[in-house]
Amino acid sequence: MPRPPAPNPRPSRSDRYEIRVDGHLSDRWADSFPGLRLRRDADGTTVLIGEPIDQAALHGVLRRIRDLGLPLLSVQRAPNAHP
Repeated sequence: MPRPPAPNPRPSRSDRYEIRVDGHLSDRWADSFPGLRLRRDADGTTVLIGEPIDQAALHGVLRRIRDLGLPLLSVQRAPNAHP
């Protein structure tokens, strides 16, 4: 039986990040996260969606979330539908 491919730990330029925080953030929060868009989901969470091109940019966003005291729920990396 063939083995599944190993996950790629390095993000590529076409990877999209979805960062979920607790609560619905208002549009004024968008200025705190340049380059990301906010999506408010029906479950009461907000997803920040964007394409940081490297790990340093991703960690910068996570630091900003921490500094603002926002409850971080998850970080997901998904292939971008539009390379």
